[in-house]
Amino acid sequence: MADSGVTLTAPEIAENGNTVPISVESEGAVAIMVLAAGNPTPGVATFNFGELAGARSASTRIRLAGTQDVIAIAKMADGSFARASSNVKVTIGGCGG
Repeated sequence: MADSGVTLTAPEIAENGNTVPISVESEGAVAIMVLAAGNPTPGVATFNFGELAGARSASTRIRLAGTQDVIAIAKMADGSFARASSNVKVTIGGCGG
């Protein structure tokens, strides 16, 4: 799995884990999955792109239970995978508990 080919943008510090903005982008991707291993449910988003998709990018807001790495894994059209990660420090967790 390559450590390039996908771009993940996330804040270094999130004051509230209930709403953390992220964006992902990968030229040639057919799907991008976003994971937050420290969450009760690690799979937080999956974006699928069809053949006619112009931009292979997406933006959303996710919940984070606490400080952790957010990981994006892109499946490329040729069947290979690429990953990117970003550590987000959360001052107030957003997943309860």
